Amino acid sequence: MSVLEKIITKTSRRARYIQGDISHIMGVDKNYYKSARGSRILAYHGICQNAPTKFNTLFITLQTFERHLSYYKRYFNLVSMDDFYLQRFSEEKFNICLTFDDGFANNYAYALPLLHKYRVPATFFVTAASAAGYDILWNDMLSIAGKYGPAVLTFKDRSYHKNTYRHYVDAEGISLNVKLRRFGFSDKAELMRLLDKLCPFRKNKEHQDYWLQMTADQIKQMAASPYVTIGSHGYYHNDLAGITAAEAAKELAQSKQYLESVTGKAVNSIAFPYGSYNQAVVNAAKACGYTQLLATDYHHAEDGAEPAMRERLTINPFISTTNQMYANVRGTY
Repeated sequence: MSVLEKIITKTSRRARYIQGDISHIMGVDKNYYKSARGSRILAYHGICQNAPTKFNTLFITLQTFERHLSYYKRYFNLVSMDDFYLQRFSEEKFNICLTFDDGFANNYAYALPLLHKYRVPATFFVTAASAAGYDILWNDMLSIAGKYGPAVLTFKDRSYHKNTYRHYVDAEGISLNVKLRRFGFSDKAELMRLLDKLCPFRKNKEHQDYWLQMTADQIKQMAASPYVTIGSHGYYHNDLAGITAAEAAKELAQSKQYLESVTGKAVNSIAFPYGSYNQAVVNAAKACGYTQLLATDYHHAEDGAEPAMRERLTINPFISTTNQMYANVRGTY
């Protein structure tokens, strides 16, 4: 896409959002929701009290999430993941299925009570990081270091400096995050040990909402809720398509075994970390017994023909609730 095309696209999107907000003021949006038909799986991540984009763009505030739930209950039909796959849909409303990725403790603290309050089902895709002795995902620690870490980071005899987006990049401009996604967890664990020394983020208790993982006991309590289904999000939150096929298959199996031992329930679904997958990962997941495979966007058009595969729309923290609801129906921003 050329620079001119990007400018036109951005301008067009901004105009659409302004129009969406105006439609809310005029009350037109309600008729749009009521007339909408179809279905969508939505992907949430973290929930915090304020400053949702402090470290990344995957959080929304508690207030915003409750506002979303209020809209869903008024104008949409909410279904569980099992019902979505079985296509138990309303023909009179647009159907929404809620999911959460990454297994943040804030899901337990903030999302769970609201699901009970509004009687809304949701699937939470969690890692086994706590079983491995970690209370934070490697990529979240790297994001925090991007804000509070040193200007220059030396890792494995290579130097990385912060760019304007607070990402550590090498002399060629390649992100350390992107590099590490191609490797197994041992290299990531080494980086985490280094960042723990250079960036003592744990001292700031107010930041825990942005990184703290659920404990095994919290996962168990979540699974006990009639509104919650627990799914896998990998063992270490590795890019399953970036590591070897053998490593991916092992991680898929270990994650399932761990979550089933904690919850006492079958774990049939997996959301691929970063939305990343390939045919080997899909085959390994199915061989492990996963029957629901969640991506973000299909990598190939034919992926939609795979009965176990489904796409999801990731929630956008930068737009109004009205425009989020419009996007949920359209399936695009």
